[in-house]
Formats: sequence, C-alpha cells, structure tokens
Amino acid sequence: MSNLTMRQIGTSGLIVAPLALGGNVFGWTADEAASFAILDAFVDAGGTMIDTADVYSAWAPGHVGGESERVIGTWLRRDPSKRDKVVIATKVGFLDGHVDQAKSYDGKADSGEYVASLDPRVIANGAEASLKRMGIDTIDLYYQHRDNPAVPLSDSLGAFETLRAAGKIRATGLSNFTAARVEEALDVAIKVGIEPAVAVQGWYNMVERGKFEGELQDVVTGRGLSFFPYYSLANGFLTGKYRTLDDLGKSVRGGRNIDYIDSPKGKKVLAALDEVASETGESLAAVALAWTKTQPGITAPIASATSMRQAEELIAALRLELSPGQIELLNVASE
Repeated sequence: MSNLTMRQIGTSGLIVAPLALGGNVFGWTADEAASFAILDAFVDAGGTMIDTADVYSAWAPGHVGGESERVIGTWLRRDPSKRDKVVIATKVGFLDGHVDQAKSYDGKADSGEYVASLDPRVIANGAEASLKRMGIDTIDLYYQHRDNPAVPLSDSLGAFETLRAAGKIRATGLSNFTAARVEEALDVAIKVGIEPAVAVQGWYNMVERGKFEGELQDVVTGRGLSFFPYYSLANGFLTGKYRTLDDLGKSVRGGRNIDYIDSPKGKKVLAALDEVASETGESLAAVALAWTKTQPGITAPIASATSMRQAEELIAALRLELSPGQIELLNVASE
C-alpha cells in the first residue's frame, strides 16, 4: 500500500483521488442507509470523486430517474462539510424527451415539446434539476451523457458554456463519445471560443480493453484529457464472483457475464488476478482497479458498491500499488 496520490482532471484544476465512487446503485440496489455508509467510508478513506447521472436509476421498476442524485443530496445535507471534500460529476442528455424532461425525472411533468437529448433547453433544465436534487450550487464535472449527432456540438457545448459562465458547472465532460467525435468537440470549442471538455467517460476494463485502447486512448492522451472508465469491474466478473454458469444468478447484473465465463480470456484474467491477489493480500476487485488506474490516460476508474464489504474492497484500491511484474502479468493475461 502507498500514500494516496492525487490526480488532476485534464486542465481543469480539479484534483481527485485515483478511484471514483459510482453512484448508479444509490437508491436502487443500495438503499439510503447503505448508500450513506458507503459514501461516508469512501470519503473518510480519502476518496474524493462521486460519479452519478440524472437518469440513474430510471431503468428500475417504479423509478423515474434522479434517485441517485437525491440520495447524494440527502447525504450532503446530513453533513454539509462533506461538500468541500468531494468532486461531484453528473450527466445530462441520455434520453430524447420533452423540453422539461429533467422535471419528469421527478414525476412532476410529462408534457411539453418533444425534443432531442442535448437540446440546449434540456441541458439547462437538467442542470437546474440536478443542482436542486443534490442541494448544491455548482456541479464540478458535467457530462454530455451520450453523443447526439442530431444536435450541433456548438449548440450543446454552448449550453454547457452558459452554465459554466453562470457558475453552475466547473468543467465539461463527454461520455460515450467516439474518438472522432471527442476530437470534433474539442475543435468546435476552440473554434467558437469556449472552454473545451476536460474529461471523457467510457467503457473499459481488463476483459474489454479494446473499447478504450487505440484511437480513443490516443485522443485522450494526445489532447491532455482525463479518462474515467465505467464497468471497471466488468459487472462484477473481475471480483471473482462469477466463475461458473451457476454463479450468474448471484445478482441482477450476473447474466451479463456469461460471455466472460465461457471465454479463455476470462479464465486467464481471473487466474492472473488470483495470483496477484494472493501476493498482495488484497481482493481481486482491488487488484483489478489498481491495474486499471496504471493505464495511460486513466485518471480514476469508476466502481460502485452495494455493501460495506464491497466498499472496503474498492477503498483498498485507492492506495494499492502493483509491482511492475504484477502489472505485466495482468497485461499479458488481459491482452
């Protein structure tokens, strides 16, 4: 274990620890009490970045979205001093919808003109709703949640710049954008004279390296951006929880791991993780995250927890530093 080394988000001046706590489970598979305990433990251990989105967890039966942000807001109101200890990232524009789509996440409106996601009006309303749910004045890192080519980048980025100028956001991020579209977004921002994005979020882990490595990684490192990977533990596969088909029923996300379980690569990766975990005395999850944070362009992998046991495994990754030999073993197994 080492002392905690902080990292800067692109050129933003925002400084974060090398692991981000995923908020997708808050108010969903982690109830309020569990969410509060996980958040407290993460921050008390030196964790700083919390990642959420306005659409979390609209996919769950009976949910409308905004559940995660509301849990975070309630947590912050319990101890306002925590606000200065965390960097909060959230997102807007995952779904097409009404101009007042952000309000409909709270179940208060379902009418209005139907527009594309990332329409400037959706962005403005989304930011206001997120700020209100979390009870904060400023969103530290605000992402365009998913690219929408139907909306000119100058329009959507311009809406973010308006928010930044008003002090409602500090920095802009791009989530689920291709390498070409990230470059285009950066070039458009420079051309129209607004602050460019400083961060990119996307899918990346030891069994899905091709989703980042290559063109997207080259753009991130070449343009001085930060990359925050989600699915860092491959829906739990990299924790070692799912090793046989019988294990898939262990959680609501277990079925997503069937391809990993059946693949030679999946078996090689788990074997390598087992070896390094034995050497370090840490969990497979901590080892997988520690490997991820060493990859070029990665500022902090995002991982979520639904229990204190899981939270402790994630927290261990904050300070776990692997040896060059261990990193190479994991590199080869995950190629």
